[in-house]
Amino acid sequence: MEKAKEKAEAAPATGPIKIKIGGKEREFDIDNPVLPDWIEDNKLTAGGYPYDKKMKGEEYDKELERLQIELVKAQAWLQATGKRVMALFEGRDAAGKGGTIFVLRQYMNPRTARNVALTKPTPTELGQWYYQRYVDHFPTSGEFVTFDRSWYNRGGVEPVMGFCTPEQHEKFLDETPHFERMICNEGIHFFKFWLNIGRETQLERFHDRRWSPLKNWKFSPIDIAGINKWDDYTKARDLMVERTHKEFAPWIVVRANDKRRARLAVMQRILLSLPYDGRDLDAVGKEDKKIIGEGPSFLEK
Repeated sequence: MEKAKEKAEAAPATGPIKIKIGGKEREFDIDNPVLPDWIEDNKLTAGGYPYDKKMKGEEYDKELERLQIELVKAQAWLQATGKRVMALFEGRDAAGKGGTIFVLRQYMNPRTARNVALTKPTPTELGQWYYQRYVDHFPTSGEFVTFDRSWYNRGGVEPVMGFCTPEQHEKFLDETPHFERMICNEGIHFFKFWLNIGRETQLERFHDRRWSPLKNWKFSPIDIAGINKWDDYTKARDLMVERTHKEFAPWIVVRANDKRRARLAVMQRILLSLPYDGRDLDAVGKEDKKIIGEGPSFLEK
């Protein structure tokens, strides 16, 4: 364990910072290998999460396998019919987007199930129509494409961190529903997932990344800069969801403090929405309405 801690020293450092949570001022030091009790005690229930215990591993593994079998069926249906699926995964840093995408695609044929995780724009891309570099990765006939972050960078990270102008942000909020209507009119099965986590949950995951020799590459300067911008990100998220949540392209909100429940909820929503051949509704199961919902009203609960 001590060797692991020493290796993790290469991760970015910050020092103690003051954080106000629930009206109380707390001190958090990402460079201290000991996680504070106030985070440990609230990492699952943060933000009003409806469960006080994680889903048991045995139960999760059984449900996951059933859903992954159904996803393989769904992919065969896409291949046979030429239908297309596109799913965006958004959320705060450390919300669990990458892990959810991994289990979603784990047993699908990678030739026609792609994940898109774009780096920052090149000078050429900065000169293009904002959506252009994303459109290049849209699914063709029979494909299932996931986006680990998407054009919604301009709805959250960019305005909060000052990477776009207020005018660019407003233009994005105004134009995005029109852009997404075209996607839906094209016949693409389109999903927008927001993985929602509590503040203590995020801090615990940041701390885990900072001190893990396997995960410290995930901890970035943007994470550090964003630790004290929780409220700014909340305002940006709420405005984004309010302006871009539409009946034809709704925001599917998943409470993701427990990664296991969140992953299953995402998979269920996709499978329940696709009319693929041989769908076993008993295997897919019913959605947990405490975990998954839609739009601003579900965020407010």
